[in-house]
Amino acid sequence: MPNPIRLGTRGSPLALTQAHMTRAALIAAHGLDENDVEIVVIKTTGDQVQDRALAEIGGKALWTKELDRALMDGEIDASVHSMKDVETIRPTEIAIAAMLPRADVRDRILGAPSVAELKPDPVVGTSSPRRAAQVRRLRPDARIVLFRGNVATRIAKLDAGEADATLLAAAGLERLGHADIGHVIPIDVMLPAPSQGAVGIECRADDARMRAMIGAISHADTYACVMAERGLLAALGADCHSPVAALARIADGRMRLRAELFAEDGSDHVAGEAEAASDDAMMPRALAAELLARAPASITRLFSGG
Repeated sequence: MPNPIRLGTRGSPLALTQAHMTRAALIAAHGLDENDVEIVVIKTTGDQVQDRALAEIGGKALWTKELDRALMDGEIDASVHSMKDVETIRPTEIAIAAMLPRADVRDRILGAPSVAELKPDPVVGTSSPRRAAQVRRLRPDARIVLFRGNVATRIAKLDAGEADATLLAAAGLERLGHADIGHVIPIDVMLPAPSQGAVGIECRADDARMRAMIGAISHADTYACVMAERGLLAALGADCHSPVAALARIADGRMRLRAELFAEDGSDHVAGEAEAASDDAMMPRALAAELLARAPASITRLFSGG
């Protein structure tokens, strides 16, 4: 190959691991040499600002805007993302070209065997409005404190006694070799964030060659499920302030999408599910409308779709 494929990524250990996973998949799919795929680290605002919640300083764009700029300026040919961190509405010039096979979608709790088994009046560290609302719903006595940073940073904060427990994505822990840390929280106890456990690869929408090369490593069911979850978010008008959980799964050509919306303090909650053909783009919109129609004002005010 005359010019190597340049994969852009954030510089965190997890982001680099996911970029190397993508690089390995491209090499295997196309019979490339090791030097044919280059990993390019792009510094993002989200990695540099660690003392405030994302929603206060620009939302998920803090993880993507620098990568988007590098992609559009031709500094990289593709970018690798944790899909959970990618804002719902993307620039038309950029295409989500592929997703790797999805990993464990569940959360893990560190510091206690389960949310129910937390000590009385526990302090729980998280920066996620979804996790905060879910914990408060399960444990109204819990106090939430801000935990931001990469996995190692958050574990260090927990070890330093800044909280009694924290919650992390099982997929990230497993990809970093920490599958034995913490305790898995069943999906029926805490439904995960939309797109949790999924790694996506984007490229310029008009780059047909790159779209084809990246598309060859895409996992069809993961792609369909994550796009359905993102379609739900779009229909809800969800943003970084919106506590929402969702998970789509495909079996026998049918997709089942489950979702939950919460008030910020977990006091109100609405849940629902829908099933349709796996390529039915209207199903997520219909579920979003049904959830918002049943939700109280404490929830709908957090979603512009309501």
